[in-house]
Amino acid sequence: MNEHDSERMKGMLDALGYAEAPERAEADLILFNTCSIRETADSRFITHLGEAKRLKREQPGRVVGVGGCWAQSVKEEVFERFPFVDVAFGPGQVHKLAEFLTSDSLSAQGYFEFEGFTGHLPARRERPYQGWVQISVGCNCNCAYCIVPSTRGREVSRPLSELVQEVEAMAADGVREVTLLGQNVNSYGRDLPVRASFAELLRQLDPVEGIERIRYTSPHPKDMREDVIRAHAELASVCEHIHLPLQSGSSRILKAMRRTYDRQRYLDRVAMIREHLPDVSLSTDIIVGFPGETEADFAETLEVVDEVGYDSAFTFIFSPRRGTEAAAIAHGVVPHPVKVERMERLVELVQRHARERARRFVGRTVEVLVEGSSRTDEERMRGRTRHNKVVNFGGLAQPGELTDVEILSATSQTLAGEERLVARAGAR
Repeated sequence: MNEHDSERMKGMLDALGYAEAPERAEADLILFNTCSIRETADSRFITHLGEAKRLKREQPGRVVGVGGCWAQSVKEEVFERFPFVDVAFGPGQVHKLAEFLTSDSLSAQGYFEFEGFTGHLPARRERPYQGWVQISVGCNCNCAYCIVPSTRGREVSRPLSELVQEVEAMAADGVREVTLLGQNVNSYGRDLPVRASFAELLRQLDPVEGIERIRYTSPHPKDMREDVIRAHAELASVCEHIHLPLQSGSSRILKAMRRTYDRQRYLDRVAMIREHLPDVSLSTDIIVGFPGETEADFAETLEVVDEVGYDSAFTFIFSPRRGTEAAAIAHGVVPHPVKVERMERLVELVQRHARERARRFVGRTVEVLVEGSSRTDEERMRGRTRHNKVVNFGGLAQPGELTDVEILSATSQTLAGEERLVARAGAR
């Protein structure tokens, strides 16, 4: 979602006549789009803000702006703590940046109301053939560890017809793959005057001419329904990859996290997914060291990871976020060395299963959307499969093209192969 917002900010600045400076020191405007999901993001940002303060001192006319979730979370104190900041705005007020930059007075201003979608703003995409589509903002869940509801507000869905029009326009502009974005995509549409469902949205987008792949992030296990899973099986454009956040394999910890599902309900969702999509790629999120997590609780997480066998996982050490329920829990705090040791065991297990899962592609020929040169060998290309696996391969295909690659080897992270120069069916 933050990457989507950044592309919209760049598009808006382009429309105002701004051009990206090669170096921060050469910029007339330094604009930060911030995340506040984890403490490490805050710490890195504060370091960058210190450099902006120094550059502002050297050139007082330089404008420093701070947008995004961090700005929203400290809205009451941002100008007091950082008086050199000229403008600050939350995720729901990105459009106000243009108003500020075109105003006669550049006195410090803050915009923090929850209103508007960044999806309405012009975009400057990092890759012309891939695009983000914001289908909703905000979240109605109350997970004990999560700061998102306080930084992005209650869930609001965009009208279905508006989203279809946006994707049609993107396709006409050369986009071949779209990723639908929301804090909880599969609760999409419940707040609309004419109720819609996420599965219905997928079915409306599938026929759009030129769109070869549809992805989405992130769903919530409590709302993962069979109609969405069937959409994966029945619609040509919906990719064979589902990201299903676990967070913990312990029902006791899940309850403390306020995740509104237990271990068995989660495993039932996985079973339903694999019943309809036997070859699906499953990824997840897992938090290690939530307050009160015992060794027995952690062992239950390892059991679920072992049973499911994920293709990949984003693993995090618990990071208390200001204003969340979990940040106020004083009992059962897991010592940092214990968190680190548990994380090491978890990562080892995740990677072992990821290697095993990746090997099923060896010997197969898969469709790859080319993204650019390999990061480890400029003589080779890099792309991504419909299963969301990165592929490094030898071949002649160019970024934005779909090509067939025979997979020759696999690791837990990537596949490797050679392009097969065979005639492909025409684009949809």
